[in-house]
Amino acid sequence: MEKICTISIATNWLGDEYTFYEDNKIERTYDNNSLSSNVTEWLEANQINKQTKDKLIRGCPEECKEKVMQILDYP
Repeated sequence: MEKICTISIATNWLGDEYTFYEDNKIERTYDNNSLSSNVTEWLEANQINKQTKDKLIRGCPEECKEKVMQILDYP
C-alpha cells in the first residue's frame, strides 16, 4: 500500500493526522486525550465532514493536492 502523504490538522496539544494511500484508503491517527493517544481508524471520504476536508486540503502539500482531492471527493 503506497502512501501519498500525511497531513496534520492537530489542535492544541492533541494530535490529529490523516494519511492518504494510493488505493484511496484514509488512515486517521489521533489523540482522544493525554491518556488515550495514537488511536488509529480507517475512514471513507463520506465519514469526513466538510470543515475537516477544508483543513486537510489547506494543509496538503501542493504536489499531492489533486490526488487527495479525488480521494476526499472534494469539493
